Amino acid sequence: MHKIMKPERPVGIIGYGAYIPAYRLPAEAISKLWREGQDRNHLPIREKSVPGPEEDTITMSVEAAQNALRRARIDPQEIGAVWVGSESHPYAVKPSGTVLAQILGIAPAAVSGDFEFACKAGTEAMQAATAFVGSGMGDYALAVGMDTAQGRPGDALEYTAAAGGAAYIMGPGDEALAVLEGSFSFVTDTPDFFRRAYQKYPEHGNRFTGDLAYFYHIRSSVTYLLEGLQLSPKDFTAAVFHQPNVKFPQKIAAELGFSKAQISAGLLSNRIGNTYAGAAVLGLTNILDQAKPGDRILMASFGSGAGSDALSFVVTDKIESARKVAPGTADYLNRRKNIDYATYARWRKKIVMK
Repeated sequence: MHKIMKPERPVGIIGYGAYIPAYRLPAEAISKLWREGQDRNHLPIREKSVPGPEEDTITMSVEAAQNALRRARIDPQEIGAVWVGSESHPYAVKPSGTVLAQILGIAPAAVSGDFEFACKAGTEAMQAATAFVGSGMGDYALAVGMDTAQGRPGDALEYTAAAGGAAYIMGPGDEALAVLEGSFSFVTDTPDFFRRAYQKYPEHGNRFTGDLAYFYHIRSSVTYLLEGLQLSPKDFTAAVFHQPNVKFPQKIAAELGFSKAQISAGLLSNRIGNTYAGAAVLGLTNILDQAKPGDRILMASFGSGAGSDALSFVVTDKIESARKVAPGTADYLNRRKNIDYATYARWRKKIVMK
C-alpha cells in the first residue's frame, strides 16, 4: 500500500475565500463565430467567466485572499508563507506571491514563491502550506489557486479557458474550520497539455488528454487516498474534482462511486468554465459555504503534464461563524454580465495590430 501524506501536527483550513470575475462569455458566442451551426447540446459548457481589462491573476488573488483573511481573523503578519499557483502569472520573471504578500501586509518576514503545475498548482500550493505549518516552520501559510486562462481562437480550449480561483489560509488544527485528514499525490510524465516558452497559447495532446491523463491520474490519487485512510465514497458528504468541462468530473465521480448529489455543490464548470489552477479549489469554497460540522469532503485536482492531488477534510463547528464574514462563492456566481466575443477578444488581447 502506498503511504498517504499527513503533517506531523494537525493542520487545517482556518480561512478561505473565492473570487470570480463578473463578466461571462456564452459558449454559443464562440461557436457562432468559429463553428456556425454547431448543436448547442455538444458545447462543453454553457458560459465562462472572463477577467475584466484591469484584472489579472494578482488582482484576483488579492480579493480572494482578503476574503480568506476575514474568515481566519488573524493579523496578516502572522502568516509566514505566501504561495500562488497559476498558469497565468502576469510576469515571466517576478513572482506573484511577493506582490500579494506586500499588498496584504504580510511582507517582509515571509517565505514567498509561485507554483506552476498546470491546473493542480492551487492544490500544490495548499500542500506546501500544510507542510510548512505541519512541520512547525510557521503557524499560518497562505495558498492561492488562481488563473486567467486563455485558449487559441477557435480551439476547443477557448470554450472553457476561464478566470477565477480561491485562497486558503492553512493553520493549526485546533483553529481550523476544516481539518486535513491526509492527502495523496500521483504524477507521471504524460504530455497531454503543454506550452513552450514564448508560445502564447497552450497545445493539447489529443489522445492523451482523457483516459491516459485526467482519468488515470485522478482515479489513482483518489483510490490510494481512500485506501490509506480506510474510507469509501459513502463516507463523504461532498466531493469536488477538477473540471475542464462538465462531463469529465461527472464521469470520474461515477466511476469512483460518488453520486451526483455528492458532487453537485462543487461542480461549477457549466457556469464559469475551467478556471485551471483555480478549478478544484474554487469548487471547494462553494462546498464549504454549505457544509455542516462533521461533513467529510474530498477534493481531487488534476494538472497536465501530469498529476493529481487528492485531499480529505473534515469540517468542524467553526465553519458556521467563519462563512458569514465574507462574500460567498454564490455571490460571485450570481453577479454576472454578458459580453460579446469582440469585447472578449479585445480584453484578452487576441487581436494584435502590427
